[in-house]
Amino acid sequence: MPQCEMCGAEEASLTTTKVEGAELELCSSCTDFGTEVRDESTSSGGGKYSTSSSTGKSSSSSGSSGSGGSPGSSTRRRDMFDDMDEIATDYDERIREARESRGLSQEELADQLNEKASLIRKLERGDTLPTDEVQRKLERALDISLVEGQSADDADWETDDAGTMTLGDVVKRKD
Repeated sequence: MPQCEMCGAEEASLTTTKVEGAELELCSSCTDFGTEVRDESTSSGGGKYSTSSSTGKSSSSSGSSGSGGSPGSSTRRRDMFDDMDEIATDYDERIREARESRGLSQEELADQLNEKASLIRKLERGDTLPTDEVQRKLERALDISLVEGQSADDADWETDDAGTMTLGDVVKRKD
């Protein structure tokens, strides 16, 4: 009897599921962690694979999924990685330059952030990536952005809703 490649459970039939880019043979319990991969030979379309939500629920408000839709209209299920910002490749230089421009030593910056000086040294050498909490502290203290493709000015004024800003979008807190 085949085993699930994620949890090891033995099940009569496994489903090919794409989880974070890897196609795995999963049991019915583990298919919720990814997107089911179906062979195109059973349905119309030009590609090799078609993906659909493993839960079977349609993300659109129409009744049935797969009937009357165009082949390219399937939507990919969102996961936690879609909302994550990508840290800049030159984050170490950004931290060092911002610290030096403020005339702070590594120890002084560490005290200001309530972190260890060794962490600041590792970050500036590029030996370690900052955690989300340390990234926020550094961005706030040094008035920089460590996110790829954004300057500090862009990050300050970025909103999800076009045209409606509140005072909270503009005001900088003193913590």
